[in-house]
Amino acid sequence: MLEFFKTIIYQPLYNLLITIIDVIPGGDVGLAVITITLLVRFVLFPLSKKSIVTQQKIKKYQEELNKIKEKYKKDRQKQAEMMLAFYKEKGINPFSSIFLMLIQIPIIISLYLIFLHTALPAVEVELLYTFIPEPDVLSMNFMGFIDISGRSWGLALLAGFVSFFQMQLSLPEIKKVDKPSFKDDLARSMNVQMRYIFPIIIFIIAYMFSAVVALYLFTSNLFAVGQELLVKRRIKIED
Repeated sequence: MLEFFKTIIYQPLYNLLITIIDVIPGGDVGLAVITITLLVRFVLFPLSKKSIVTQQKIKKYQEELNKIKEKYKKDRQKQAEMMLAFYKEKGINPFSSIFLMLIQIPIIISLYLIFLHTALPAVEVELLYTFIPEPDVLSMNFMGFIDISGRSWGLALLAGFVSFFQMQLSLPEIKKVDKPSFKDDLARSMNVQMRYIFPIIIFIIAYMFSAVVALYLFTSNLFAVGQELLVKRRIKIED
């Protein structure tokens, strides 16, 4: 399974990165990281868009869904049947966002592993295809003044901040209820952790590993924020 993952996803992305480094003037690895991250995100954009649209539709009908849950709370099977019927009536596939997310995860993880484990500025020649040449120049000085082979507080903070902003946009608001159940408390706790703890984790990861990882996380999350704003704006205009 790992060999399949490496051959089908990891190795092609690594070769694409090396090709971009070879094409970019000065062999700026930082610019190559930004370029390949944006390219992959653009390719995945149609899938991400469908996922966001599905989430927004569910959010739009949340009150009606809550009424169904409350009405059939003592009959889980009937509750599930009624909710699926409601989804069908409104043209919503609640499982599509999960499926689309599962498709994206191996690609995003591969990019992360490339920046985390590759020995840049050295090139892993054994991973290169025969038609991909080694870059003549390879520079770890991003834009000429940030050494991305080491750690960077600045890039780590940017990655954490953008991640925080993304969480505020993508996560639904949890409304307070008079008599919260264990499930309500758990949902609220998870929501708070994702909003405030996850960005801190991103900051720690971005700083502890290297500025290359920080730059990737910053670029990827910034694209996700722009994508979220764009799709929500289009949905709002259509409504």
